[in-house]
Amino acid sequence: MVQRNKLFAFLLGLWVSAAAQAAGQAYALPDLERLALESSRSMMAAREQVEAARYGVRSASAFPNPEIEYLAGTMRSRAAGGNSGDARSATLTQAIDLPWVRGARIGAAEAGLQSSEAGLRAFEADLLASIRLRYFEVLRRDAELRNAREDLALMESVRSRIALRVEVGEAPRFELIKADAEMMNAQKSVQAAGFRAEQARSYLRQSVGAGLQADYSLRGTLRDVPELQSIETVRQALPDGSPTLARARAEVTRAEQQLELERRKRWPSLAVKGGYDDDPDMRTSRLGVVVTVPLWDRRSGPVGEASAQLARSRHELAAQEFSLDQQLAVAYQQYEIGQAQVTALESGIVRQAENALSIAQAAYRFGERGFLEVLDAQRVFRAARAELIAARFELAAAWVEIERLRATPGGKNP
Repeated sequence: MVQRNKLFAFLLGLWVSAAAQAAGQAYALPDLERLALESSRSMMAAREQVEAARYGVRSASAFPNPEIEYLAGTMRSRAAGGNSGDARSATLTQAIDLPWVRGARIGAAEAGLQSSEAGLRAFEADLLASIRLRYFEVLRRDAELRNAREDLALMESVRSRIALRVEVGEAPRFELIKADAEMMNAQKSVQAAGFRAEQARSYLRQSVGAGLQADYSLRGTLRDVPELQSIETVRQALPDGSPTLARARAEVTRAEQQLELERRKRWPSLAVKGGYDDDPDMRTSRLGVVVTVPLWDRRSGPVGEASAQLARSRHELAAQEFSLDQQLAVAYQQYEIGQAQVTALESGIVRQAENALSIAQAAYRFGERGFLEVLDAQRVFRAARAELIAARFELAAAWVEIERLRATPGGKNP
């Protein structure tokens, strides 16, 4: 008998281990961030955009290619006794890449690269914010599902006691009918909470990418919201750390370089040209300079367009600076409000509602209170718990928004 029990315990242990493995790997928030940064197709596409801008700098740094022209044919003299034979000519033209034009062109391309790199950082910040928010959304929906199941279990227990009291004649039958209706509502709540939890899990996997297995699980709770520095400290570091502002500044620099490039294209351009002619009568060689004189086209259109683009970039930079400061202030206000709500609910409201429910249940068991009072106490407790979950989620959402504005790197353990 003892050996049989040991065998049963061993098989049970194997089954539990296999079930745990089948349940999928448990991921903490930094794990999800690392997985997204490594495997997200959107992130890969953003990196390729930076690589394209890097090749753009290489293209802007390249010198112009020479042009070679070669002609061959026959020569026949119309005069009597003239020479006839083969005739050939070749011409080589090399445009001179003037340093003042070349510098402005390379400067515009390098500013474009800086803008693309800042855009990559901004995209990464947005991606991490989406993952963090949906991570906390899954935790929120899982907490709501657990509470809904607890409410259902509590309602089933209350319904059993009511059925027993109705059977012995200690309670009217309408209390059992009311309990059945409340239990049906609790069952629907469990079903709806389950649907919301599955939907949140799908959204999180969509943000992370296909590298996240479908049967994953999460490590962490809604309580795991890190503390933040003061708003003054974050505001001082924001201009240097924000990729949004870095991209806007790079766009201003690129517009400045582009305007300077268009202005310098008004100047004459130079090319060196050499060639030779070979025919039966003589062989000649030539060397000279080709000058393109901007006489009719003074590039007023491109210069005006570049000037307008520069003004637009400067306005957008100023707008981004103001908007970023306002977004930070609003997010910090939301964070402080969330902290106050969570503290009030945890320290008083939820605890008092839970105590009131316990007292109402005990009083009902002893016949001192009616069933409706138990239901009222249960509704108050359910609402308080729901408010606490919502407050914790809003606190987490405010933290996510502040970290997005700061462009805090992801994949690091706290």
